[in-house]
Amino acid sequence: MELFIIVIFVIGYVLIALEHPIRINKTATALLTGVLCWTVFAVSGPTSTLIQDDAYLAFAREAKTNLASVTHHGIHTEYIIEELGHHLNEIAQILFFLMGAMTIVELIDAHQGFRFITDHIHTQNPRRLLWIICVVTFFLSAVLDNLTTTIVMVSLIRKLIPDKTMRLFFVGMIIVAANAGGAWSPIGDVTTTMLWIGGQISAVGIIKSTLLPSMACLLIPLVYLNFTLKGTLGTHDTSVSPDSHNHPVTSGSVMLFLGFGILVAVPVFKTLTHLPPYLGMLLGLGIIWVASEIIDPGVDESIKKRYTAADALSRIDMSSVLFFLGILLAVGALQSMLTLTNFAQYLNHSIGDNRIIITLIGVLSSVVDNVPLVAASMGMYNIDTYPMNHMIWEYLAYCAGTGGSILVIGSAAGIAAMGMEKIEFIWYLKNISLLAIAGYFGGALVYLILNSGAL
Repeated sequence: MELFIIVIFVIGYVLIALEHPIRINKTATALLTGVLCWTVFAVSGPTSTLIQDDAYLAFAREAKTNLASVTHHGIHTEYIIEELGHHLNEIAQILFFLMGAMTIVELIDAHQGFRFITDHIHTQNPRRLLWIICVVTFFLSAVLDNLTTTIVMVSLIRKLIPDKTMRLFFVGMIIVAANAGGAWSPIGDVTTTMLWIGGQISAVGIIKSTLLPSMACLLIPLVYLNFTLKGTLGTHDTSVSPDSHNHPVTSGSVMLFLGFGILVAVPVFKTLTHLPPYLGMLLGLGIIWVASEIIDPGVDESIKKRYTAADALSRIDMSSVLFFLGILLAVGALQSMLTLTNFAQYLNHSIGDNRIIITLIGVLSSVVDNVPLVAASMGMYNIDTYPMNHMIWEYLAYCAGTGGSILVIGSAAGIAAMGMEKIEFIWYLKNISLLAIAGYFGGALVYLILNSGAL
């Protein structure tokens, strides 16, 4: 039965990867995969591996003591309920964190706060603009997240670069920069957030250990393009003003800096209070929500409604939130069955070197979404064996965060850019993938040199 659950998991992954050809939303597939894995696990009874596990045997003995009459199936059901509750607690923290962050960003965007950035870029030199865009993306991604930053920066270059061919190169580098920037921040990527919330990394630790490798991941392709990029930005059609129908909102810069301040303060909140990060994010959401209600008092109520947090909540991508829920549920089932633990032992025996294993996980993240890969890795490696800020977690954060840039479908940032600019898979493979590979392995080498002998 364990093999059957693994087959369900693999089929789910394949269908998620083929979302566009089969025209079935990946969120629906992820939810079905997660629920089916737990359902089959519950009705099939404990696996042979699980029956031999010391923790499961201890749970069974305690269940027999506490329950007047209990069957083997009853023990297994109690185990399933307890494990499911444990995983749901961890998943809920991630989802609440994401929902809070996404709402804050939507609120900033509603008040046109990001125009503070776009209005200060005036250069017409493609190479100089490429450096500006990539550097801004790199650091903005660390403060926001790589998905949101990609959406913002792609929207920005649409106004700055009319030429389609030139714009595609910029979009490709935005994907690389956003993923590299998200890898060194605890709030810059879903995977680093998962590791941070799970206690595998600390905010200060991940910044100190992966900042330089992440910079190398961006600088290697960026320096190459600085000498090889040819062409012009093109010229705009000035007959149409895309913002002519937008209502002017004077609170953009206030909401931008307030929102950024809140996002940056979340790690500080966790450090000072030792409370989970999602509470700090929800506190920040409450603060900016109040600000959105009282700001711009002279604006008509019918117009002001579009600039409130309540309206921003209606625009956040709940499909992505539910996708993470489904994927993390599926991975949790494999973790509770000890499948991931056994897989980790197999890798250790067959390969042995964790540096090679994690590097391969990063490359695999260009094909398979990095969220389930990191979730699987968190289940594969015990935090008691590899404590907080161990090299294995920090290197995993770098590899899983930046490896997705190798293919356009390998990260949320890439998929978002692909949808916005209609990037073809083959075009990205020919023009950006080799640059992303060079940056990925270059950054990995920097990390391994700085941490030689730590594994």
